Amino acid sequence: MGDPLPRRGGWRGVGPLVAAALGVEADGYLNPSFTGARMRCVLTEQVPAAVAHRPDVALLVAGMNDTLRPDFDAVKIAADLTAVIHRLRDAGTTVVPVRFHDHSRVFRLPPSLKRALSARVAELNAAIDEVVAREGVPCLDLDRLPGAYELASWSVDRLHPSELGHRMLAEGFTGLLAGAGFAVPEPVSLTCSGGVEPSAAGHVGWLVLKGIPWLWRRGREFLPYAAVIMWNSFRAR
Repeated sequence: MGDPLPRRGGWRGVGPLVAAALGVEADGYLNPSFTGARMRCVLTEQVPAAVAHRPDVALLVAGMNDTLRPDFDAVKIAADLTAVIHRLRDAGTTVVPVRFHDHSRVFRLPPSLKRALSARVAELNAAIDEVVAREGVPCLDLDRLPGAYELASWSVDRLHPSELGHRMLAEGFTGLLAGAGFAVPEPVSLTCSGGVEPSAAGHVGWLVLKGIPWLWRRGREFLPYAAVIMWNSFRAR
């Protein structure tokens, strides 16, 4: 649930990998995520579909889109996350959210923008931490995930995981689920499947058609906040 983790090259992503590890049949797996989803979208648009499916487990990757918006509100995000957990838990579902790594360490940004993004991610993580501690749910900490800051874990855009990154996430999720009492009959392997890797032309095509327009849209929304960070940094000198 949340924002999807796109994959290219014919290999399986984190959701199918976790489902296979848990022995879930094809009709038992549901992916209601969609691009650009914020935490409120998860609550209002994705949770109803998930509740109707009545899963045993829900993996939640949401919040990063919120950090790039001018109306970012950590208090509202925490409230929405709490409501998501309650709605799914009432349906008998174990919810596993993630707390995020410092994406500015992976995605190349000017220093001031890097500080701004790091500050936003820290606010988001603080909100997630508060909810996770209060609700007692397992949480995958991407900041502490081995290899999270290695370039091999990321696709060319450095926004989404590579095949290895998907496998690392799946291994992390299934480890938490095993600790919560779920059987994991087929542990996730970190050995990549050898699916077709995107060509150099494919990388360029993605950047031109999707990557650069995405950065332009999100950058315009994020710049006012970044400008405040830059101004405060200048005044502190």
